[in-house]
Amino acid sequence: MTDIPRNTALSVLNILSQKHHSHLDRIITDSVDNAGLGLSLRDRRLVNALVFGVLRWRENLDWTIGHFSKTPLEKIRPEILNVLRLGLYQIFFLDRIPDSAAVNTSVEMAKEIAPVWVVKFVNAILRNAIRNRDDLPRPSIKDNPAHALSISKSFPLWLIQRWLQRFGREETARLCDAHNKIPPITIRANTILMDRAKLSEILADETEAVFPTPYSPDGLFFQGAKQSIHEFEAFKNGLFQVQDEAAQLISFLLSPQPGERILDACAGLGGKTGHIAQLMKNSGQIIAADSDGNKLIQLKETAQRLGIHNVSTRIHDFTRPFADTALGLFDRVLLDAPCSGLGVIRRNPDIKWDSSRKDLARFREKQLVLLRQVSALVKPGGVVVYAVCSVEPEENESVIAKFLLSSPDFQVQKTLPDAPFSFAPFMDVQGFIRTFPHIHGMDGFFAVSMKRMR
Repeated sequence: MTDIPRNTALSVLNILSQKHHSHLDRIITDSVDNAGLGLSLRDRRLVNALVFGVLRWRENLDWTIGHFSKTPLEKIRPEILNVLRLGLYQIFFLDRIPDSAAVNTSVEMAKEIAPVWVVKFVNAILRNAIRNRDDLPRPSIKDNPAHALSISKSFPLWLIQRWLQRFGREETARLCDAHNKIPPITIRANTILMDRAKLSEILADETEAVFPTPYSPDGLFFQGAKQSIHEFEAFKNGLFQVQDEAAQLISFLLSPQPGERILDACAGLGGKTGHIAQLMKNSGQIIAADSDGNKLIQLKETAQRLGIHNVSTRIHDFTRPFADTALGLFDRVLLDAPCSGLGVIRRNPDIKWDSSRKDLARFREKQLVLLRQVSALVKPGGVVVYAVCSVEPEENESVIAKFLLSSPDFQVQKTLPDAPFSFAPFMDVQGFIRTFPHIHGMDGFFAVSMKRMR
């Protein structure tokens, strides 16, 4: 029997290969937390390191496999391909694991699922890679920049080609590098219960290091958690939510005020809902809507943990008109629209390999429908904030341009008098907010605030 962490990592990768649209975090939760494996924190970290590492570097690993294998990649069983990826990732990217251990554990995993000749194939590929690691003929950046960057930075060719056209070679490389770095754990202090400074003092005992986020006044980074985040007493007591700094900026852009009526139109699990509530000082009314009722159940549980009392939920798909007319119009509406997710690859590297993400026109059309629907619920003088975790033009300025053409009552807000800090580092001359991991050290987001003038 192979060791449990590597077997678990293989299981996660195999499930992801079979269910291309499944959420990676959910697969890991089901395979580890809900499976009763009793993994130690060290083993849990190894599972995460292996799974996320293989997904970050899959294109690079597959190129190496293809270099040494006479069998084309598409003819290798997905389960065996994942065994090879796990072995090569440990050999090329994890210094603390001896090459011999990486080979031996991979061979043992192969023995459990394949005949002898396949086991020998796995052994040969890995040992050839070790012997020839310094002599691999890497693609030339001069001859074919897109292909070379695709392999060296481990991104799909179509995405590298897009970024090269928009950003050029150097910035594309920097963007890829930022996406490939393991991001810090970022949280948001629940200021309903405790301010950031006090929370930082409490977390100093639970982590190796805690730092304030440079832009969001509510955020903290931390490293070296001494236990699972959900086991922190501060988490159990509702003192924080896990949320990237870019996502925190969106709620500040919305600028909800105490006593107002707010619609969070695609609330999901409620990350931004919780932030909106604390900015409103737990007063007024927030309607958190989503088409997924299971997410809203979890949102309610989170609100209870955070001590939030001004949120109610509605199951609704905003591709259709909102039937609950008794609620009237809202002071502010947040549309955190479903999108390709190409701005959050550093936290969700599996997104790179989901071919459906290429269909940006499909995302754009749905986003435009949603924006038109929710904007009808904004009262005169109110605002709608459109946000997506993507930096791709089809989902960004293209959506807004089409919306404004058909909605002359709305105007982009280029000044934000209610914001508690300057959005100048993120705002362009059109009033569009953009964040990038290689520039701002946070996820890639696009957002814009539009005011209804009449």
